[in-house]
Amino acid sequence: MTRALILLHRWLGVGFCLFFAMWFASGIVMHFVPFPALTEAERIGGLTPINLTSAVRGPAEAVTASAIKDAERVRLLQRSDGPVYLVTGASGLQALHAADLSSAAITSELLALAIAVEHARRRGLDPSQAAVMALAQYDQWTVPNGLDPHRPLYRVTLHDGPGTELYVSSTTGEVVRDTTRAERWWNYAGSVPHWIYPTVLRSNWAAWDRTVWWLSLVALIAAASGLIVGTLRMRITQRRLTTPYRGWHAWHHWLGLVSAIFVLTFIFSGWLSMDHGRLFSLDKLNDTEAKAITGSPAWAELSAAELRSLPKQAKEIEWLAFAGRIYRRDRMALSVQRLSLADASGVAPPDGAFLTVDEVGDVASALASGCKAAAAIAADDNYAIEPTMPGAPVYRLVCGELWYHIDAASGAALEKLDASRRAYRWFYSALHTLDFPSLMAAPALRTLLIVALCTGGLAFSLTSVVIGWRRLRMTLQPMKRPSAG
Repeated sequence: MTRALILLHRWLGVGFCLFFAMWFASGIVMHFVPFPALTEAERIGGLTPINLTSAVRGPAEAVTASAIKDAERVRLLQRSDGPVYLVTGASGLQALHAADLSSAAITSELLALAIAVEHARRRGLDPSQAAVMALAQYDQWTVPNGLDPHRPLYRVTLHDGPGTELYVSSTTGEVVRDTTRAERWWNYAGSVPHWIYPTVLRSNWAAWDRTVWWLSLVALIAAASGLIVGTLRMRITQRRLTTPYRGWHAWHHWLGLVSAIFVLTFIFSGWLSMDHGRLFSLDKLNDTEAKAITGSPAWAELSAAELRSLPKQAKEIEWLAFAGRIYRRDRMALSVQRLSLADASGVAPPDGAFLTVDEVGDVASALASGCKAAAAIAADDNYAIEPTMPGAPVYRLVCGELWYHIDAASGAALEKLDASRRAYRWFYSALHTLDFPSLMAAPALRTLLIVALCTGGLAFSLTSVVIGWRRLRMTLQPMKRPSAG
């Protein structure tokens, strides 16, 4: 049995030693340079105040004119070609010109370029040499599935100092992603190898999911077999632990035992990052739960007076369905908004910036029986989640074993947690990123631990690279023939 384990660990180690070294090294890079994304601050910063001097149709008419019959949200924003409605529902996303409700999808490179240039100027970037470089379904920085409703994307290069590139949605005309030269280069040493993210593989989500899941599982078996073999091969000599190995094998043995717990939990939690519902539940709402939160909004009853009361400084207006009512969200800046109730008589006096506890509690009975009253999540809560807007509260509805987290700024359901998903939070997120509340409160200490542990894991992995190379060279080296006597 021990011999079989040794052979299993030996050859799995030969096959996966470079993967282990890559995962630890790239993990350090990822902690400092995450995968490129357009932050909410960048998105809002790139928006232009809405200009309603021209004739504009109302949001109720936009919903009626759209192909989205299950509309849950309607946004109004300004583009270089005029104000545009974006109608969103479970069935999809559609953009309409606010003036005549015609399709506002982007079919012109010149328009995509104009939108990117205006976005860049609003953010203080230099777009004087901007040019459209491509219209593509996927490239290395746009493979995540969250961008699927916006494909294909126009890639606009600013040719500025930082090497900024902006991606414009052909569906809505929004800038939905940005990258810089430094982000791209560092991510080739970080997220791309760590997540095994080559475009040709990641653009096929199912193939990527299966590939990385199996690779991670075999890597986990390699690590576990190494821990068992390493423990069995320890010796006690004169009351001291000793190893029967010498040279690189001895370093590998000692470093493996010292870093065993971290290496095993790191690989195990990394494998769980690819779980996607295999062992643990998902955090997404089903259709019934989503409908319970939005209710059945009466879009047709929105008053035509809606547009006459819009604040002039607003960068984005959003009408959203929550608990069967329609609210209007006026976004003036990243951390400045007004949320009010819209009804058939127009917009009520401002209620404040966010949904209240009582308003969130109105969806409790529709979700499930026995739901407790909504309560704001404290910042040090083990299951706290970031809101969509800085400073906004997040509310928790507890319905039996189910927890629902609701964003008070937008009324969006951020996640659903059952007992399985709460366990997943610890087995994956806490073990893989060390996001324990105590460490999140001390970011410098957390960074030091992550770098130190990953460096130790990298040093251990490099010993296996050396041993693996030697083993391969010995195995592949042709046997020398005896010289003729």
